[in-house]
Amino acid sequence: MELRVVGIGVVETHRLAPGRALVIGRARTVDVPVDDRLASRQHAVLRTGPPVTIEDLGSANGTRIGEKLLAPNQPVELAPGEVVQIGGLLLILQGGVARVPASSPQPQAVSPHAGPPKVPPAREPLPTLLDDPTAPPFQVSAPEVSARGGAPGPVVMAPAMKALYALVDRVAASPLSVLLLGETGVGKEVTAEAIHVRSQRTHRPFLRLNCAALSESLLESELFGHEKGSFTGAAQTKPGLLETAEGGTVFLDEVGELPLSTQVKLLRVLEERQVLRVGGLRPRPIDVRFVAATNRDLTQEVERGTFRRDLYFRLNGISLTIPPLRERLGEIAELSRLFLANAAERLGRPAPRLGEQALAFLQRHSWPGNVRELRNVVERAAVLCGGAEILPEHLLLDITAASPPPPSVAQGRPPAELSPPSSVPSAPASAPGRISSLPGDDAPPPTLRGALEPLERQRILDVLERCGGNQTQAARQLGISRGTLLSRLDAYGVPRPRKASS
Repeated sequence: MELRVVGIGVVETHRLAPGRALVIGRARTVDVPVDDRLASRQHAVLRTGPPVTIEDLGSANGTRIGEKLLAPNQPVELAPGEVVQIGGLLLILQGGVARVPASSPQPQAVSPHAGPPKVPPAREPLPTLLDDPTAPPFQVSAPEVSARGGAPGPVVMAPAMKALYALVDRVAASPLSVLLLGETGVGKEVTAEAIHVRSQRTHRPFLRLNCAALSESLLESELFGHEKGSFTGAAQTKPGLLETAEGGTVFLDEVGELPLSTQVKLLRVLEERQVLRVGGLRPRPIDVRFVAATNRDLTQEVERGTFRRDLYFRLNGISLTIPPLRERLGEIAELSRLFLANAAERLGRPAPRLGEQALAFLQRHSWPGNVRELRNVVERAAVLCGGAEILPEHLLLDITAASPPPPSVAQGRPPAELSPPSSVPSAPASAPGRISSLPGDDAPPPTLRGALEPLERQRILDVLERCGGNQTQAARQLGISRGTLLSRLDAYGVPRPRKASS
């Protein structure tokens, strides 16, 4: 078993012997030193067990497994292929064997040097491995994705989702590249992880790259790697994401944002199964599976000349469309309970109850931001309700978005057509679900809206500045669709920013 440490200019591999405790941090005296200013001197400890566990040692900036922030001084079991984030570094556990339960019959004689009993990994995942209490909602980290609502991973209750995951079962077993289609926030990364854990690559890395979040030069360095001295700042040789994910799955999110020059190089990788680092001379063979995702209509992008036709066909070995949340209204209650439990854990308080009126209001909302928007709304309500029961006034939903659900975006139609109007009209005070005031606030609706609008405007400007003007990335952080973000900018008279160039 190995621990691979990956960061900008850093790729290290540490072999793990059973029964050890390895301290990770910035201090020179630790077992796994990491050079990252966001890491504490003694940040976390990895115990090789078995089982392998990771424990945050009360670090200043925290330790994450996917989106889950670990509680300090509480060991969490780490499965092969899971990725731990410490500051700007990724720690990937690779390899591993299955363990024999203690209740299993033991051999008559065992060598004192034999160590823990081991068997080769099973071909079929064991049902007992499904219930991982450490797995956060909407993050697939168990060896199988359950179709039970409320289990770790996606909630699969609506007929459209059941049909989708029946296809995921079949697609996962094939070597084909997969193209995931759907609106912003529907859960494309969750589906990509489901494909990975159901495939034969489940014990190898699952690594994600947001193609819209990086400049062209940095994108190529992250994807393909670079040689020492290949450009200013390349002080060390760095393998790229494709090499680091050897044997596993690479998830290319927002693939429609790839520059044409990078598309050419990615096409070569797909065709030749080799990668050439920036500044390198010798191609290196790779074995990875590609899962790409976009909320754009790539067929239209091909016609416009902004996306290569040959790359589109290479990525589109098979395409899966994830239905929007407004077509999965029966899942809202279960999703909300998952998000409430997750928020309560972080807040250190019991999960509040979702009131019937609040649930009815959630089910009337059209959800332009889909599951990501629902998560933001529910987690915010968990704070505003004070820990009792969530009422409609705690949701702070825009009444303009609570109209009857529109039809989903058909392929070939830009998702932006579902965006709300460019102005935010005031609905009548008697409108169903209308937020007239917060508890203890007798101000009429216009005053509340007037008080919230400057806060929302400033929040949008702050996030846009932090994202360098990247509208797609800013919308994701705000939990809304890009079209909704643009309509808010228009409503507040803010010029649409351009992505900062590097």
